[in-house]
Amino acid sequence: MIGSGRLRHRRRPNGGQREAVLLSPVVVTLLIAGLAFSTPREIAFSRLLPAAPALAAALWPVLPTVLLGTFCLLIMIGLSFVYSDLGTPYTAAAITAVTLTAAYTSHLRLQREETLFQVRLVADAAQKVLLRPLPHRVRHVEIESLYLAAQEQARIGGDFYEAADTPYGVRLLIGDVRGKGLSAVGAASAVINCFREHAYDQPDLRAVIRRLQITMSRYSAAVPADDQTEHFATALIAEIPHGDEHVRILNCGHPPPVFVRGGETHVLEPTLASTPLNLSALLGDHYHVDTVAFAPGDQMLLYTDGVTETRDRAGEFFPLADWARRHDQAPPRALLDRLHADLLHYAGGRLDDDVAAVAVRRRRTGDPER
Repeated sequence: MIGSGRLRHRRRPNGGQREAVLLSPVVVTLLIAGLAFSTPREIAFSRLLPAAPALAAALWPVLPTVLLGTFCLLIMIGLSFVYSDLGTPYTAAAITAVTLTAAYTSHLRLQREETLFQVRLVADAAQKVLLRPLPHRVRHVEIESLYLAAQEQARIGGDFYEAADTPYGVRLLIGDVRGKGLSAVGAASAVINCFREHAYDQPDLRAVIRRLQITMSRYSAAVPADDQTEHFATALIAEIPHGDEHVRILNCGHPPPVFVRGGETHVLEPTLASTPLNLSALLGDHYHVDTVAFAPGDQMLLYTDGVTETRDRAGEFFPLADWARRHDQAPPRALLDRLHADLLHYAGGRLDDDVAAVAVRRRRTGDPER
């Protein structure tokens, strides 16, 4: 899914590399022309000239492609004055045919690129609705978020998060729909919209999660039967009450949060298991809320399993708890930036699963504004 709800993507090639690629048809043309003029007639490098407009079709618009083909044709005519027996008519006909074909191919490519661009605009708009930017600060709580797409061109997926400033405290949701494709995106959207509506008027976290269960069940019933087995989700809801130095956690099969407190780091495993969304018919309707201390200066990291299931080349999972101990002094934004960089480095530059993470810190009195 696409990050302060900030989406982080791997960098594209720099401008210098791009310019070199765009100029390659010109370089090819000049290279072939130089070889054709400087080598014996029998080698006939001129027969390679049609390759230049063919290459341009993959990189240039229609008019520059046609102009390059015309330039190649003029080079061939010039060569015919130097070498009288080059088979100029045949090569000239080949250049003309390839140029016309290349121009049409360039036209089709540009049409498809425009279509893809429009699709990406729609996907970006959907992403902003699904994973809208989280507030950097809600009263006494700092919040930062991160989303990394496993596929470089991906915009949306089944990982999700949300935050709400409610009468009962700051409530946070993070989850992961099992499955892929549009069905996972639809399920994630349904859960987020349900949380946005009910987080404000349900006084108990169990009531909120039951609403999410109902939403997932209704969504699953409305989709084709072949996809229904994919429509369940792990989810975690955290509630940080206003003026109270603790946090309530309801974990429905989701990876446990990591807490950093006083220079110490620990993972909060749920005391009792709670049922993942849309599995209550199979596993029962069981929900348990854990309450732990969350004093000023404490920090909590929520994440999806894409973090802990990131593997290195040896197949070892990313050691999140050990990693968090080494970065226990980092504020939320710096923590997620470091996590972003270290995950990509650990995985060799390519992730196998989407990653979502939310870092939350209770501010101390007198902390500087960021």
